[in-house]
Amino acid sequence: MAQAKLHLVFGGRVKNPQTLDFCELDKLDIVGIFADYAEAEEAWRGSAQRTVDDAEMKYVVVHLHKLLQPDQPAD
Repeated sequence: MAQAKLHLVFGGRVKNPQTLDFCELDKLDIVGIFADYAEAEEAWRGSAQRTVDDAEMKYVVVHLHKLLQPDQPAD
């Protein structure tokens, strides 16, 4: 069985919409941790769509599996 490739989806208010400089870290919206990119992307898309009119809100997908095992080759 293949190992899960964990992905974290979170978002929050940024100082500049062109950066990932989040402000108010205590108010980040942690959407969840997902076992594959497709699930994470779906969650990201839903969260991003809810805040599409707020340019200072940004949601991201973090590839946790790359942080947890940086020496693993990418598939």
